[in-house]
Amino acid sequence: MADTRPWAIFLMGPTAAGKTDTAIALHERLGHELISVDSAMVYRGMDIGSAKPSAAELARAPHRLIDLRDPSEPYSAADFREDALSEMRQISAAGKVPLLVGGTMLYYKCLVEGVAKMPAADPAIREQLALKREAEGLGALHEALRQVDPVSAQRIHPNDPQRMMRALEVYYSTGRPMSALWAEQQPETFPWRVLSIALSPADRSVLHGRIEKRFTTMLSEGLIEEVSALKKRDDLHIDLPAMKSVGYRQAWEYLDGEYDYPTLKERGVIATRQLAKRQLTWLRSWKNLNWIDSQQGDVVDKTLKFVRESGA
Repeated sequence: MADTRPWAIFLMGPTAAGKTDTAIALHERLGHELISVDSAMVYRGMDIGSAKPSAAELARAPHRLIDLRDPSEPYSAADFREDALSEMRQISAAGKVPLLVGGTMLYYKCLVEGVAKMPAADPAIREQLALKREAEGLGALHEALRQVDPVSAQRIHPNDPQRMMRALEVYYSTGRPMSALWAEQQPETFPWRVLSIALSPADRSVLHGRIEKRFTTMLSEGLIEEVSALKKRDDLHIDLPAMKSVGYRQAWEYLDGEYDYPTLKERGVIATRQLAKRQLTWLRSWKNLNWIDSQQGDVVDKTLKFVRESGA
């Protein structure tokens, strides 16, 4: 039986791989409508550190799901799924193709697979886990997770405290591993046929070079000043999800006097490399993914070829 679902395109890849430029080119050539898949770009006032498209770029190619929330307001993968599905329905109903672009892999996963019914956040458990992290370090948290939920421990990177603490919180709240709760979810048929494309340099050292160059550019363009303005607000603190974004946390700690400027740069680059490594780990397990070496100069043409051959 023929698949009559409308098409959607996922343009994925690690940070600094060139996704935004390619998405804008596709919008201009094909008219596909862009939806941002980025957990930092959803926040207003977080422009430089999130590599948010400029006003000129957004005028050329509007992105949906940018500047949705104030940094003081939480925004979850479940929130993203609800918002993205709404935007995708509108785009498809207008006879257009939704093109989702960004590197927040959890958002893609929840969009396609649905969101497991998990317990609400428990402030008391969160505080206990935060104290454990401060006293014993991230390694102790990861080991605790490995003992109660080895499946989640294998999937969650040891340097990802937010997801580690959430998995432990779910276990301590319910007595059951988060991975088991996920496994019980009834699979859904996603309402779109998806063409998944990933951009990434084949040479990892090239990606590392791009990451260092981009973080240096962010600093020269005013990342410190951007974080300083956020830091002056009474309703923001370093443990908010928005402020845990790569680059923002390091700049905040620098402004707190925890280290000097060269160390800030070093830590920002290292944290961004670790993010890229996690993104690539997610991507390697993504089904039916079409890889494009973004080192080469014909990225847009190769992407267009995949799109046209699929019919999307």
